[in-house]
Amino acid sequence: MTTSTATLSPAPTARAKTSFGVLGALSTSHMINDMMQSLILAMYPILKGDFHLSFGQVGLITLTFQLTASLLQPLIGLYTDKRPTPYSLPCGMAFTLCGLLLLAFAPNFATVLLAAAFVGMGSAIFHPESSRIARLASGGQHGLAQSVFQVGGNTGSAIGPLIAAAVIVPFGQRSIAWFGLAALLGIALLLQVSRWYAAQQATGGGAARVRKAGAASPYPRKVVAGAIAVLLVLIFSKYFYVAGLSSFYTFYLIEKFGLSVQSAQVHLFIFLFASAIGTLLGGPIGDRIGRKPVIWVSILGVAPFALLLPHANLFWTTALTIAIGLILSSAFSAILVYAQELMPGKVGTVSGLFFGFAFGMGGLGAAVLGLLADRTSIAFVYQAIAWLPLLGIVAALLPRRR
Repeated sequence: MTTSTATLSPAPTARAKTSFGVLGALSTSHMINDMMQSLILAMYPILKGDFHLSFGQVGLITLTFQLTASLLQPLIGLYTDKRPTPYSLPCGMAFTLCGLLLLAFAPNFATVLLAAAFVGMGSAIFHPESSRIARLASGGQHGLAQSVFQVGGNTGSAIGPLIAAAVIVPFGQRSIAWFGLAALLGIALLLQVSRWYAAQQATGGGAARVRKAGAASPYPRKVVAGAIAVLLVLIFSKYFYVAGLSSFYTFYLIEKFGLSVQSAQVHLFIFLFASAIGTLLGGPIGDRIGRKPVIWVSILGVAPFALLLPHANLFWTTALTIAIGLILSSAFSAILVYAQELMPGKVGTVSGLFFGFAFGMGGLGAAVLGLLADRTSIAFVYQAIAWLPLLGIVAALLPRRR
């Protein structure tokens, strides 16, 4: 995808229009970024065999990546709220590229963990500022903009297992280095986005549009704090569940149904692709009917499917994971925009907090559930996490819209 600066630059108008060129470049870069991250996830069966890892060590890889990202993202978001840094985006992609190359030539488990940490740092730099630019380019359609941005990430996560099945499984660990070419494309795209953002900052339009709602929240501080706490509980339930479902899905299919590694990765792709579609739908629906109904349905609505999943045969396992992916993934865009509306003028802080917390819960979930799988079984893990979506009931505590 080639995008010129002229294409990305909207003509200045009294009422900002949605800059689809910018959103498209961000979404494509997000796809590349998360595709490279998902290659780690898709390589778990290979890494487990090559380095003789336990499930706990597999979970530790996810924890290293997610924890690095979760600790840094809120700090980066807080910093960029005060000092926007447009050219941090290609720098973040460069960190991810370094992690990818390190993973390709990792001789031992410690180097794999270091590679995961580099990828986590890349995500920490990329997500808060990208989310801010998506809101700036939204033209007021904040849910749509976040969904377009997020669907790139979900699509990248979905195609990672397919790439692993088609390239990495037959050609080995070092073949992952070829995907550094995709990272170079991402850096080129993000340079164009950074120029557009820098131009917005130079004219003063960027700061004015992001903060046009004013720094004051429509709710008292205690109500805002309570609502943020509720949203974080919902993020915990979503990402702890997703960590268990996605991190060990290939092992679950191989162990329970006797599938090959490549076949199991195709099933993982189906689940992640369904998640990408759900992400694309969640934001626009939230723009039309409100964020709270979408949050309600996307978390609590998954519970029946999650409870049935551990008892299903292969056909229904596939069907249920498609439904889970479609419904559950629609939550994040709605939650993020809802939180941004609670705290106007603090887009970077809110984005960093929620992306960071989501990454942290995903990493913690993978590590804890990996240890649980070592002591019990993958089947028991799936039965245990099936109850997490019931935490969606706390969405009733969110304040009514003003």
